[in-house]
Amino acid sequence: MSRSREAAPAEPIAPPPRANPDLLGHQAAETELRRLFDSGRMPHALLLSGPRGIGKATLAFRLARFALAQGAGEEAGPSLFGEDGGAGLAIPSDSGVFRRIASGGHADLLTVERAYDPRRRRIRGEIVVGDTREISAFLRLTPAEGGWRVVIVDGADEMNRNAANALLKILEEPPHRALLLLIAHSPGRLLPTIRSRCRRFPLMPLPEAIVAALLGHYRPDLDPDAAAAVTALAEGSIGRALDLASAGGVELHRAVLGLLGKGRGIDPAALHAFADRLARPEAEEAYRVVEALVGQMLGRLAITAAQSAGENAVASEQGALLRRLGSRAPAARWAALRGEVEESFVRTDALNLDRKQTILGAFFAIERAAG
Repeated sequence: MSRSREAAPAEPIAPPPRANPDLLGHQAAETELRRLFDSGRMPHALLLSGPRGIGKATLAFRLARFALAQGAGEEAGPSLFGEDGGAGLAIPSDSGVFRRIASGGHADLLTVERAYDPRRRRIRGEIVVGDTREISAFLRLTPAEGGWRVVIVDGADEMNRNAANALLKILEEPPHRALLLLIAHSPGRLLPTIRSRCRRFPLMPLPEAIVAALLGHYRPDLDPDAAAAVTALAEGSIGRALDLASAGGVELHRAVLGLLGKGRGIDPAALHAFADRLARPEAEEAYRVVEALVGQMLGRLAITAAQSAGENAVASEQGALLRRLGSRAPAARWAALRGEVEESFVRTDALNLDRKQTILGAFFAIERAAG
């Protein structure tokens, strides 16, 4: 059962989390979740947090499959990479539970995420109250297979205030044998009362070697230089690496550096042309990649500003730009600007604002901060 996006994009290169039998880089979290389950001390709500694209949703669906398989009398087993199901949460990919969850048809699993808005013809910028109210009705039902009922909120930090308050009421009085799995890319945006009612599992970015191996598996067509550049830009996120590879992320990164690297300031004509290109309806992937690249750049500027000159000696075009801009404002200012820019992108999605103006505002804000 899935309360999810109604407009499916083109078939993805990597399997979606609900159909992905493999989890790499998060063995410690998986082992701890299995220990809690086997000991009968599984919390009613878990908060899986960390950067986008590192496997949080994959882990959530893996746990959901494992819990629901116990109710159906199915056994754990190895994944496609031969991982031992005895200590983890893998179940066979040919099992009934696995197939039903992969197809979105398991009666005891509800998935809530930002839905498709047919009026605006795009995915909504936030999870709305109607989405989270459905959770309450779902959890009042008797489990169809006699075991757990599981809810996955993919993007819990994308709930608006009303949706978050509706979820909070459920967390305050959770039903018996109900498991709520909240996935958050920015857990600080969640209500503190929601965070306090969840067992937290912060997940770290993937090691670069794992990102490189997965990128090679899913995109063997990339030449070695492009693959290495994408892996470095991905910062431990295979999801981001695949997005970068798909949307020409290396070229977009060079364009961002070129706009910010002018000694006399940003060229307004070049920036307007760049923003026009990103604001087109067919440029969704490129827009998202630039959104991530700008946030990444601001984060690195904050780190650079906090370091001494000796600590920041990266000999590259980006390193030179970071040193030049980072020295012009304190780390706190760059960190605050990152939050402001990220919020402007969120607000643009939520209110269907002009994407070109959001891009222009982000770049001119960086120029102003650099003085």
